[in-house]
Amino acid sequence: MSDSKNKIKISPSILSADFFCLESSIEAVKETEWLHLDVMDGHFVPNITFGPCVIEAIRSKSDHVFDTHLMISEPEKYAVEFAEAGSDIITFHVEAVEDVASVIDSVKETGTNVGLSIKPGTSFEAVTDFLPMIDLLLIMTVEPGFSGQSFMHEVVPKIKKAREAVDEYDDIDISVDGGISPTTAPEVVENGANVLVSGSSVFEGDIENNLRELRESVE
Repeated sequence: MSDSKNKIKISPSILSADFFCLESSIEAVKETEWLHLDVMDGHFVPNITFGPCVIEAIRSKSDHVFDTHLMISEPEKYAVEFAEAGSDIITFHVEAVEDVASVIDSVKETGTNVGLSIKPGTSFEAVTDFLPMIDLLLIMTVEPGFSGQSFMHEVVPKIKKAREAVDEYDDIDISVDGGISPTTAPEVVENGANVLVSGSSVFEGDIENNLRELRESVE
């Protein structure tokens, strides 16, 4: 899945794309490595987005790694559906489940890679025991639920702590999601992130120029 934990990968979040012209929006970001798919249920977070049917519909239109972020309760109940729809990585929140290890196993059984995500207020220690079991750690730098929020700089030390912890493993990506732009991206990369999830900063305005500025900011 991850060719190198040192390579910076950009994962545009389609939540900020033009859903009326979703195919063209995805085509506009075809040079990025991943595509971030925010799934919300109106229960774990106060918003509802889309389900497996949308992922299935766009799978044939994209060669991206599909980075599916489940902001839902009981993610283990839906892992198979999201895997069959075309997800390459299925990430769920440590705060959404009681038995994290069991849910990790449930996701692995689908054949996809597995990610674990933590909210800004959740300590890094909540995931340390599970690092040997996962492929991706997703650190939220905004409260999950809505796009367009401001980057929370106080989360940055958690990114640095995560990088120091995962460096003993061969291949765990550290992704950061929330308020990522050419202004904030250098800070998170400097502290150890190698996957940049960006929504409004990519899709609002000139997409090609936005991506170029984001990429150049971390090169």
